[in-house]
Amino acid sequence: MAADPHDERTPYDLVGGDAAIRELVDRFYDLMDFEPSYAELRRVHGSSLESAREKLYLFLSGWLGGPPLYVERYGHPMLRARHLPFAIGEVERDQWMACMVQAMEEVDVPKELREGLRQAFWKTADWMRNR
Repeated sequence: MAADPHDERTPYDLVGGDAAIRELVDRFYDLMDFEPSYAELRRVHGSSLESAREKLYLFLSGWLGGPPLYVERYGHPMLRARHLPFAIGEVERDQWMACMVQAMEEVDVPKELREGLRQAFWKTADWMRNR
């Protein structure tokens, strides 16, 4: 995901570390909560976004090469298994992706990193579909 294949910094470093991950996650969930174009995705999350917001922050920290906060607290992410109780189809996948892309743009994730992240997020989001 790094722009320079010889750059040894992780995506976590390139995005800006802990504060930047928190900012990205907060923007993502704020957009989901308030933008009508993400209504179906928002409905999947129930009445409160706080738990999902915290878990995504913890997960992204480790997934991007930073501290493995999610694993330390909850163990292996087992993403697909943990998402099976939620109906995730193409609409939810596409809204998740659009919301994340918008959040990355709005918090100024470096452009050269955004495309790699978009591709990685797409693979994961598509794999999460269960209907």
